[in-house]
Amino acid sequence: QVQLVESGGGLVQAGGSLRLSCVASGSTGSIDTMAWFRQAPGKQREWVARITIGSYTNYADSVKGRFTISRENDRNTMYLHMNSLKPEDTAVYYCAARRKISRDGYDYWGQGTQVTVSS
Repeated sequence: QVQLVESGGGLVQAGGSLRLSCVASGSTGSIDTMAWFRQAPGKQREWVARITIGSYTNYADSVKGRFTISRENDRNTMYLHMNSLKPEDTAVYYCAARRKISRDGYDYWGQGTQVTVSS
């Protein structure tokens, strides 16, 4: 089993920046790809970015050029650097992890951290 704990959310003005962290514990050696998702009030959860164990990254079009995903494998930590934040970025942000044996989907989820961007 793997436990994921997010931190770093908060209230920020539009145009500001935040850095989210996700610390993994437990059987971390079983993890390959990690990702960030978000869910705004009244909306479905949406994928934001992903990073493989080899640090290959992908981003949703809505955050490309503003957000940067990274990870430190030796610290079992993943980050999401968010710049030029917009009110529409307001959501609960979740980190997720996929086991090496899984072909798709995500096997582990954190509890989420709230990001609120004021206009």
